[in-house]
Amino acid sequence: MPTMNRILVIDDDTELCELLIDYLQPEGFAVSALHQGQQGLALALAGRHDLVVLDVMLPGMNGFEVLRQIRAGSTVPVLMLTARGEEIDRIIGLEMGADDYLPKPFNPRELLARIRAIQRRSKARRQAAGQPRPEKLTVGDISLDPGARSVLRHGAAVALTAVEFSLLAELLKTAGQVVSREELTEKVLDRKLSTFDRSIDVHVSSLRKKLGHEVRGRERIKTIRGVGYLYTRSTP
Repeated sequence: MPTMNRILVIDDDTELCELLIDYLQPEGFAVSALHQGQQGLALALAGRHDLVVLDVMLPGMNGFEVLRQIRAGSTVPVLMLTARGEEIDRIIGLEMGADDYLPKPFNPRELLARIRAIQRRSKARRQAAGQPRPEKLTVGDISLDPGARSVLRHGAAVALTAVEFSLLAELLKTAGQVVSREELTEKVLDRKLSTFDRSIDVHVSSLRKKLGHEVRGRERIKTIRGVGYLYTRSTP
């Protein structure tokens, strides 16, 4: 089974690109680097890479526009690089379909860990596709089919990113029970929850927008302050 070893870095910091090439190649990755958004977009959509590392701040076409156009035509995993302290950039990136983010400056070992986590998630999805089709999850007005990777609300299809789909599956499996942010981070993002990491919170917020905040007059996904989240098990 193929592995995700072809990485495209889109960043105008040439020194950083050279550093990442030098660091990732010995780890078994083939790394290409481009420094402008338009060129990076064209190569990202060509289908020759397994993962894109995309900086928000790019000359000409910025990273958000590149991500928007990538998501319009490709499901290739995208890891966004954001300026440290710019939390809004991370939130916007995740809401637009980025698979993960990493604030600059960062340790290359952390980037490698994030890449490995995305690899494991993608491998698990490929393996699941080859297994006997698991049962559908239906809670209230939502029906999730793990085999077809589809979600219906009142019979109408709902478009979710890969991370949103995995998150919803975990919430539906435990509907009526509180699930901690730590557990969701480990199961959905395949990494430990770190201080100030709001990735899961942003993905939950996106799910609420796409599925509707309420079901039968009750809050669909409740925030349990200081703990995590609870998906409401609606009564007939």
